[in-house]
Amino acid sequence: MTVKELAERLSLKILTAPDDAREVCGCYAGDLLSWVMGRAQSDDAWITIMTNVNIVAVAMLADVSCVIVAENAEIENDVVEKAAEKGINLYTSDKTIYQLCAEISKVI
Repeated sequence: MTVKELAERLSLKILTAPDDAREVCGCYAGDLLSWVMGRAQSDDAWITIMTNVNIVAVAMLADVSCVIVAENAEIENDVVEKAAEKGINLYTSDKTIYQLCAEISKVI
């Protein structure tokens, strides 16, 4: 499934989508950035409530397909701009992390 298809299925709000044709092969949920760096797999959709600019760096290091910020956590413009600059697909949702994981598990 592509990032674009996942975003449509989950009704995600697009913040940046420079590579929405990228495949999503799994899912990782976590907020401790060092933990995510060591455990998220390449091509995972990463779900978090973290919104600082460090999520962009972690997304790049972990090589995730996209970052989904849950629960409508507020994301500053500088984070969105950095994600676009670095080619990171960034989305937001009003759903909880649990709800997003449950929905993803049905389609991947």
